[in-house]
Amino acid sequence: MIRPLLLAASLVAALPAYARENAGAYLAGRAAQIENDFEATSRYLAEALQDDSLNPMMMETLVGAYISLLEMDAAEDVATDLTQAEVQSQIAALALFAVPAKARNWADILNEFDAGLTVAPLFDGVVRAFALLGDGRVEEALAQLQAVQNAPGTRAFGVYYSALALAQLGRFDEAATLLDEEDELRLTRRGVRAQAEILSNVGRNDDARAVLLEETSGNLDETLNAIAARLDAGETLPLTIAPDPQAAIAEIAFDIANTIVGETAPSYALLYTRIAEYLRPGHPEASLLSALLLEDMQQYDLAIETYGRVPTDDVTYVTAQLGRAEVMREAGRAEAGIDAIRALAEDFPNNALIHITLGDALREDGAYAEAEAAYNDAVALFEGDSAAQWIVYFARAIVRERQDDWDAAEDDFQKALELSPGRATVLNYLGYSLIERQERLDEALVMIQEAVAAAPNSGPIVDSLGWAFYRLGRYAEAVEPMERAVELMPVDPVVNDHLGDVLWAVGRELEARFQWQRALSFVENDENEEVDPDRIRRKLEVGLDAVLEEEGAPPLRMADGG
Repeated sequence: MIRPLLLAASLVAALPAYARENAGAYLAGRAAQIENDFEATSRYLAEALQDDSLNPMMMETLVGAYISLLEMDAAEDVATDLTQAEVQSQIAALALFAVPAKARNWADILNEFDAGLTVAPLFDGVVRAFALLGDGRVEEALAQLQAVQNAPGTRAFGVYYSALALAQLGRFDEAATLLDEEDELRLTRRGVRAQAEILSNVGRNDDARAVLLEETSGNLDETLNAIAARLDAGETLPLTIAPDPQAAIAEIAFDIANTIVGETAPSYALLYTRIAEYLRPGHPEASLLSALLLEDMQQYDLAIETYGRVPTDDVTYVTAQLGRAEVMREAGRAEAGIDAIRALAEDFPNNALIHITLGDALREDGAYAEAEAAYNDAVALFEGDSAAQWIVYFARAIVRERQDDWDAAEDDFQKALELSPGRATVLNYLGYSLIERQERLDEALVMIQEAVAAAPNSGPIVDSLGWAFYRLGRYAEAVEPMERAVELMPVDPVVNDHLGDVLWAVGRELEARFQWQRALSFVENDENEEVDPDRIRRKLEVGLDAVLEEEGAPPLRMADGG
């Protein structure tokens, strides 16, 4: 066994020579980097670089941390030192292109390209084009975008950004024609808005509206509905998606982030969303994506701060504030999160989603009466029935059932099934509840069987079927679904406990004790809400029959008709 002091010494010995003089700061910085703690990474690595101001690996990591914190001036300083040391770094290049783009110093960007600075072909091609456009070199810019169109794998980007460039130049007819001719072009939501704006500027408002409907399958959100209304009123839409070269560079950064999310580390995608935010603070989608990435990396304080950047007059403000409240809850600040949702509900009393979210948060915290009130507020805002409302009635049914208001709860369960027939989760919950209440048992069993047929790989639902057979005294029939439930949820204490009871009921007592022991091993503490560890221990001591007798419950042989 290596003793701790010797292990620490061996780690230091394994460090690169440049890091040994300030090993503490270097190791702390590396640990912070692994945890995506950008503030700590920047602090410790900046300290470590005092002993070796030209270490490439630490410098690149430090640039990335600064970009992630939106400290772009600091990022530019380190990136400049890195490139002057003739080290190629995509991350450093991002900073060195972004800062002059913010200042609209197009010549500086073009000089950097001429000096060999590079990020990636798509980013380079689009950024160079709009730097040329900003510098007044129109034909060179359009030729550069044509090259992006001709490059393998980037044609769609080339067409789209060529259209944006033409629109910036006021050449809307050419932009509209270019997009019209691309039958296979699949635009993002923002791209659809851009095309609608271009079409509106050539007097084609009807076509613009058709594009909105076609690309969204008719499901217009609040933003697109507002745009459609302006088109119907005959307004000419302003160019908002990328009205100038700086905004276009922000847009390509955001598009790249959207493309690579889920395919690369979230910390890498964050670099591009931060560039978009930096170049265009009024880009709410970039802020929302940054916040989601930070939340995924459990950088909750940064995520909360980033959600807060979405302006109050933007249509995504409510979404951002709900996201901010959820992050508070994830960070262990449940009360603050609920307070934030309450405040939002007061500011937007006619927004059903806010009331639903408040109800969900309160339900998760066990505040069932308050949750029901929030769901009531949401339901009161419904204008007619829609299938999507099933989840609200289902959630309200749960909190009513938890308050022992069964009649009202069943009404909501039935309403949920009316809106979404065959919904497995509702069938399972209602059927299981009826079994536990010993009411309409045959009907309840049919519900659970339908739920299993709809969701055969759902552990909780398969468990319900096994438990329903057990509660009905049909022990032999309970074994197969209960064993299947344990296969699906092998470390769940409730399911293992249930299987133990079923096995005991069919006389497989040794196996039953084994399952109870497994269930007990999966209980995190003696205050588990779903299973009673003391009851399991008692079953291990005296068996299920004795426990049922102590509880005053009917013995198994009576329930089984034996």
